[in-house]
Parts: sequence; structure tokens; C-alpha cells
Amino acid sequence: MTDYTTRRTTMVDTQIRPSDVTKFPIIEAMLNVAREEFVPDRLREAAYVGENLDLGQGRVMLEPRTLAKMLDALDLQRSDLVLDLGCGLGYSAAVAARLAEAVVAVESDEAMADEAQAILSREGADNVIMHQAPLAEGAPQHGPYDAIMVQGGVTEVPEALLGQIKDGGRIACLFMHGALGVVRIGYRLDGKISWRDAFNASAPVLAGFEKQTEFSL
Repeated sequence: MTDYTTRRTTMVDTQIRPSDVTKFPIIEAMLNVAREEFVPDRLREAAYVGENLDLGQGRVMLEPRTLAKMLDALDLQRSDLVLDLGCGLGYSAAVAARLAEAVVAVESDEAMADEAQAILSREGADNVIMHQAPLAEGAPQHGPYDAIMVQGGVTEVPEALLGQIKDGGRIACLFMHGALGVVRIGYRLDGKISWRDAFNASAPVLAGFEKQTEFSL
């Protein structure tokens, strides 16, 4: 029988801590959320490898390092309301739920959203609200949000989404340039977003977050 608890500890010791993520709440969350429960059965053995896992439907589970550094850069607080876009089967939402007051997790695929809801309930992530909708729409009815994170690559962030950030809030997006990308944190102040580079990472660009090509006649 596989010892997933040991694998979780190894993941934290070899992938998270060496990436300069030292905040105790993040370490504790990643030691306690059972990553193997949030992947399809075929991927359970690969749940703790240091790479993105293809969940199907255009969705990946971001490698542990990328998620941890994203959470670290967002600096989630206990009082925060978080929007998690492209949550897949709910792992990122479950981890964020241990750091924040509540998480609204959005998934566009109905079957994936239903499965995520079932896993989150089973794993006791009671402060996560599962919401099925196109990712680029977000979930304005539950916002505005202290923090937004996008679980995949983007080349452009829809304005409708930026408008769901509270003034003083922030958003983490992985901007892709070909095969390479950089996670940037956007801070909303007085209605404007200012971006800062945080770290390098890579992931497939999510549907709805591609740069819109403009055609001129």
C-alpha cells in the first residue's frame, strides 16, 4: 500500500521548502491536504511528482512548487475571500481554504465541477463554494474578492475578471509567452491594476484567457 503521508512530506521537503516557501500555514496546508484524492485514479501514483498533471478537459493540476509560490506571493490572510479559477478536481481550492476564510472555486466542465464538489465534501473542505461557469466570467455574484488565482496559463486577463477584485485586493496569473511563462501578481488600487513579476512557471493557456485577435477590414 502506498504511503501517501510520506510522499506529502517528501514533496514539501524537496519541492516546496527549497523554492523559498517558508510560511507555516502554506507548509501545513500542503502537508495535510491529500493531493492524491484530487486526481483521477490513473494519476494517483503520479500525484506528488514535480510537474503539471493533465486532468483532461484542458485542465492541469499545477505542480506543487508553482501552487505554493503562487499562494506565497498572494499572501492569503485568514479573513480573505478567494476566487480559484480552473480548480480542476479541487486541490488548489482545498489548500487555499486552509489559509483563507472562504474559497469560491470555478470550473467550466460540469462533470469535473460535480466531481470536485464530491471530493471537497469528502475531504472536509466545508468553506469552499463550488461554482460551474465559464472561467473567464469568474463568479461576480459571490465577490468582490480579496484574492483571485488562476490555475493555468493566460495570455490576457478578461476585464470582467479584474473588476471582481476588491480595491486593495490582488490576483495571481501565469502569463505564458510561448513555452515559457511568468507568474505576475496584480494589485488593484483606485480601480487600476499594477503588475509585478513573481517567479517563472509554465502551464497550458486556459480557454477564455487567450489574447483576442483583432481583425481589421
